[in-house]
Amino acid sequence: MSRWMKWLAAVGAALSLAACGGDGGSSPGTIAQVAQQQGLTDLVAAASKAGLVDTLNAPNADLTVFAPTNQAFDQLATDLGFGSATAMVTALPATALKDILLYHVLSGVKNAQNLVAGPNVQPTLYSDNGQPATLSLNVTNGVAITDAALTTAKVTQADVGASNGVIHVVDKVLIPPGVLNVVQMAQVNPVFSSLVGAVVQTGLVDALSGPGPFTVFAPTNTAFQNAPTGLTTDQLKTVLLYHVLDKEVLASQISFGTPIATLANQSITINSGTPPTITDTTFAPADIIATDVLASNGVIHVINKVLIPSL
Repeated sequence: MSRWMKWLAAVGAALSLAACGGDGGSSPGTIAQVAQQQGLTDLVAAASKAGLVDTLNAPNADLTVFAPTNQAFDQLATDLGFGSATAMVTALPATALKDILLYHVLSGVKNAQNLVAGPNVQPTLYSDNGQPATLSLNVTNGVAITDAALTTAKVTQADVGASNGVIHVVDKVLIPPGVLNVVQMAQVNPVFSSLVGAVVQTGLVDALSGPGPFTVFAPTNTAFQNAPTGLTTDQLKTVLLYHVLDKEVLASQISFGTPIATLANQSITINSGTPPTITDTTFAPADIIATDVLASNGVIHVINKVLIPSL
C-alpha cells in the first residue's frame, strides 16, 4: 500500500473513531465524520487531499453539503479518462479538488424543506472571478441541481444530519465554472459525446486542452446526427476548427453581424436575435441555445447545428 493510501486509511479510521466517541455514537458526528459513516469514501479522500477535512469538522461550521456518492466519483473519473476515482483524486491538483468540492457547499444549514421553499439559485463557497459561483435548483420533483457544465444531479438522500450542518447525497459530482478545460467540460456532459469523439479522432485533445484561451461553439449529439457524413479525418479536423476562436468571447462580448475568423482560417458570422444564430457556408444557420459554459481555458457556447466550412 502506498504512503498516500495508508494516509487516507488513517484519516478514515480517525474519522470513524471520532464519530463513535463522546456519548457512544448516539449524536451525529461532524460532516466529515458522517460522510465517512455513510460510505462516501471518495468524497472524504478528495476532501483530505484538498485540505478541507478541518473545514468539514469545524464545530460551528453550519454548512450544507451536496455529497456525491462513490459511484458519482467513479463516473466523473470515467468521463475524464481516469481508471478509477482513486486515480482521479491522486492525479488532480489539490487546488482543483478544493474548488470542485467547495462548489458542493452552501453557507448555512438548509434542509430539504428550506431548499424547496428557498430561492432556486444558491451561492456556493466556491468563487469564480471574485463572485460566488451558483447552483440552479429545480424542486418540481424532489431536488435537482444544474451545474456549470449544464448537467444535472439529483438528491437521492436528503437531510442526513451532522453536528455542524446537513448533508444531501447526490448522484453526480457537480462541475464548477473555470476549473476544467474546454475538452473536459465537454467530456462531463453526455450531450457532447459525438463532439468529444470527433475531437479524439482528429487528434485535437491536446491542442484544445492547452492554455488558450478559446471560444468553442459546441454542437450537440443531435446536431451531429444531422451533419454530413463520409468526411476524411482532415476534413473533420477542419470542421471542428471552424467551431473554435483563438480568444475568449463571452455572450456579452459578441460582435453581431461581423465576420469572425476561426482556427480553420475561415470566418463565421454571429447574428443577433432570439436565439442568436451563426451563419456558415450553408443556407441553414445554427442556433446558439446556451452560452457561457466557463472553462479554465476559455468558454463554450452550445449550438444545434454542425457548422460547415469550405472543404
